[in-house]
Amino acid sequence: MVKKIDPCTLVLFGASGNLSRVKLMPGLFRLDAAGRLPEHMAILSVGRGEVTREAWQADIKKMLDTKFKDGYDKAVFDRFIARNYYHANPPSDADAFRKMKATLSNEQVFPQNLAYFLSVRPTDFAPIVEQLSGAGLLDESQYWRRVLIEKPFGTNLPSAQALQASITKHLKESQIYRIDHYLGKSALQNIMLTRFANTMFEPLWNNQYIDHVQITNNEILGVGDRTEFYNNTGALRDMVQSHLLQTLALVAMEKPQDLSPESIRAEKIKLLQAIRPLPIKDLAKHAFRAQYSAGRVCVGDGHGENVAGYLDELAKEGVSASVTETYAALKLFIDNPRWQGVPFYVRTAKRMHEGNTAISIRFKKAPMQLVEGQHQNWLTLNIQPRECIKMEIESKIPGLDIATRTLSIDAPQRQTGDESIDSYESLLLNLMEGDPSLYLHISEVEAQWRLIDPIVKAWAEDQSAVHQYPAGSRDPEQSGIIFESTDQFWRYSIELGGDKH
Repeated sequence: MVKKIDPCTLVLFGASGNLSRVKLMPGLFRLDAAGRLPEHMAILSVGRGEVTREAWQADIKKMLDTKFKDGYDKAVFDRFIARNYYHANPPSDADAFRKMKATLSNEQVFPQNLAYFLSVRPTDFAPIVEQLSGAGLLDESQYWRRVLIEKPFGTNLPSAQALQASITKHLKESQIYRIDHYLGKSALQNIMLTRFANTMFEPLWNNQYIDHVQITNNEILGVGDRTEFYNNTGALRDMVQSHLLQTLALVAMEKPQDLSPESIRAEKIKLLQAIRPLPIKDLAKHAFRAQYSAGRVCVGDGHGENVAGYLDELAKEGVSASVTETYAALKLFIDNPRWQGVPFYVRTAKRMHEGNTAISIRFKKAPMQLVEGQHQNWLTLNIQPRECIKMEIESKIPGLDIATRTLSIDAPQRQTGDESIDSYESLLLNLMEGDPSLYLHISEVEAQWRLIDPIVKAWAEDQSAVHQYPAGSRDPEQSGIIFESTDQFWRYSIELGGDKH
């Protein structure tokens, strides 16, 4: 169902940054081409330097030319480029936000419903909100005002709460849109529909039938040019605290009362708050970390490339030692009746043998074990790079003897002719629609940091050497320490005939 969007103006802070150039401007253009932007909608890009509107529109054309190398419709381009304006907001100008208000007050050009997208440094979130408020640009007495804040929302629980306290001096919770771009992925949104729109799944979605759940995000890439950022952040805070815990919430939450944003958020919050804190005194059996060492990774077309280890990359930047993890795996339990006793294994790593994001669910042993070593059923929901749903069931091998083999039912979610939607396109549209269901409520943010902070602290205090795994390899063998039983193993590629362990 296509929702009606009010006439509005999108005010884009950080418009000349990489996110805007690669994702936001091309995404807005595609939304315009699909007819999803309201007729009366303007885009005001905000930057530090003085740029004429003509020069900025020429720069946007370069962004689109880079993204859409096969060309694009000229009529759509003309319509889109006419929406775009530029406003200089130099940090040295004390009147910059007053001037912005004067610019935006031209109702003939700028619809007065305002959505602000803060694609800026996290340290700038609170000051920008404060200055918008000081200029009267957040007042909702006549029109709506929404503020989208890019990830991360704080670096721990105290900083997230401090940021919340700063911005809620000027904004209601309903005006704040905290982004986690993973939630914009179509395959991730499909988790709910897979569960609740299929009678065959929901009766089995509990501790009576499910042995354990694995939520995985592995990458072939290393830290690249983000060495300083990554060494101050690590895999746990970069991926687990946000993306993977949100994925877990969608997999495990109770059925919402309806599909309204409020109902969906309420069930996610309850689920996240029900995750049992990890026992810090026995952390080694519940959390595992490692760093990639030098190795060889596949770069496509079957070719390999020798790459340096994480500590070697840090050494080039003058950092002599580090216990920051590039691999993190947690065993989590959810204290509610549905999931009591079921381990959820959450892992993320860089420089692995394959790049894959997936939810893999192993069911308990069948009531009848016909042969020794009979495999258990698996259901895998793959997010990327291939969007699909895969089921594995046991079937008798034709013949005189009783023997079974695993059959794979592999259904691609994306079919020929389907729209290809970037997550930012979906989230930009939701911002303008006023639909916060794919954005984070402060209670979700707090629950996630409350779970992760003690682990981050314990790992930072433990300065002993971190386990190493060769770049291009699979999970470190030692990571198996977190498994609840000896027959559990890390699930790998979902490709038909791919390895299971």
